[in-house]
Amino acid sequence: MTTTAAAPFAYAPIRRLHEDRTRQIRTITHPDAPQRPDSSAGTAFGYAVAHHVLEGAESAARARDVARFDWYATNPDAGAGVLASPTAAGPRVIVAPDLSRLPTSPISDTPYYVLGPDSCAAPRTLQDLAAAAYSTADAAGFGDLLAAHAVVVCLLRTKTLGQTLDSWTITRLPGTVFTDHIGDPVVLARDLIHEGGHNWLNDALTATRSKVSDTERFFSPWKDTVRPAFGFLHACWSFPLTMIYTARIIDQTTGDLRKFLAAYLDKQRPLLAATAADHARALDLVADDDLRTRLRDVHQQAAGL
Repeated sequence: MTTTAAAPFAYAPIRRLHEDRTRQIRTITHPDAPQRPDSSAGTAFGYAVAHHVLEGAESAARARDVARFDWYATNPDAGAGVLASPTAAGPRVIVAPDLSRLPTSPISDTPYYVLGPDSCAAPRTLQDLAAAAYSTADAAGFGDLLAAHAVVVCLLRTKTLGQTLDSWTITRLPGTVFTDHIGDPVVLARDLIHEGGHNWLNDALTATRSKVSDTERFFSPWKDTVRPAFGFLHACWSFPLTMIYTARIIDQTTGDLRKFLAAYLDKQRPLLAATAADHARALDLVADDDLRTRLRDVHQQAAGL
């Protein structure tokens, strides 16, 4: 990124958070297993799948499902090592779960999916699609973001160009992304960047112990409503990331895809511009200087597109 932070996603506090949290979770779920330091490439992977193990084991315990609980006890990576496929961001777990079987619970307002004994990798065509999306994102400068914050990808509905694509993350499963797709790696990369951005900011706020006020409110043009500072800052980070990505990639596209991306940028520019004054005020709620600078730089870069 051409900002003050030349690589805004490679962030030491987040790396330390990943290492510490992974160690803590493994101490709980597998107290007798030897604790070994993760390699640079493996830290984010271990962090993401450790949360799947924790969530799956807790759910099994609450349901008194002994067999499922025991499976997590003997599979400290939730089977991710077998499911993973190679990508430019490192090994990634690409799944395509049945939407009708996705649970909802008090941990999330949206459906979610936890790796378990019945998980299987997505069909090869979808794994190839995801691999191409990671390569596209990496070439556009977002490799570090997706390497650390989009480890498990749940591909949901297949849609067509122009349809609304739903995507989301949940805080209990950091490093996991849920998203629709149209079968095009350029668009999938955009949505992985958007949701990976949410995962990045959640981790960055936690890692820097930045507690954003829950009483301050700001108007979000993307949702056309007033939102708490936390959600407003998230939108003012993830949407600019997709704008920067789109601006970088659009000249490599043609036809309907290029028109789609151009329309996306045209839609985003006035929405982002409307947040300029409020974003400056919201940043004052972020105590960490380095994090505040990164959020400001990305917002300003996107505003100049």
